[in-house]
Amino acid sequence: VFPKFRPTRWIYFFLTRGNNRVLAQAEILGRLYSTGFEVIQDNFVNGHYFFVTRRIKEPAFDTNPTYGPFIKLRRVGKGGKIIRVYKLRTMHPYAEYLQDYIHHKNHLQNGGKFKDDFRISRSRAILRRFWLDELPMMINVIKGEMKLVGVRPLSEQYFSLYCKELQEKRIRYKPGLIPPYYADLPGTLEEIQASEMRYLDAFAKRPLITQWRYFWKAIYNIIFRKVRSA
Repeated sequence: VFPKFRPTRWIYFFLTRGNNRVLAQAEILGRLYSTGFEVIQDNFVNGHYFFVTRRIKEPAFDTNPTYGPFIKLRRVGKGGKIIRVYKLRTMHPYAEYLQDYIHHKNHLQNGGKFKDDFRISRSRAILRRFWLDELPMMINVIKGEMKLVGVRPLSEQYFSLYCKELQEKRIRYKPGLIPPYYADLPGTLEEIQASEMRYLDAFAKRPLITQWRYFWKAIYNIIFRKVRSA
């Protein structure tokens, strides 16, 4: 923590010159992917972490990543425009660059989240379970980039997993803070897409009634069926 905050970072590097710095596995891999490398193989041997990489593209990383509790993530918004979604940090720095790696290695679990996602910090997992990490997205709602009920704002990588028809329907509208997932409770990615398709079709025909119905159904599932985020 000491070397990651601006007020104390210079002291740390002045004393240590950056030597023997401890980094989480997610941050190590995220730094590699952010600079254009792909991990071919990795493994832990006798407490040491080894990996083999290859260069696949030009670097495209944030030269000044945030380590604090508040972050802004790139998400696909209305019209396909990339918006910056506000959240509380629950993952290690640079974890956003590992979506392809996690999906290829661990695939998706029931509910559409990545399986065995080591990017999530254990100390902050409780924030995700009770959606506290998503509360700052109210800023996006106030700014007019999102609405209260709507399809979840997706990263470009996750958005690419969706079928073309749903991609086109999604970008016609603003994403939402409360997604139809919590009303329908789908399991697989295919079921999630079907759920979102039903919501978008209903919203196109009767927007106000659809918003009202999905909002209260989601609230019911959260309160009485105790649905929690993964």
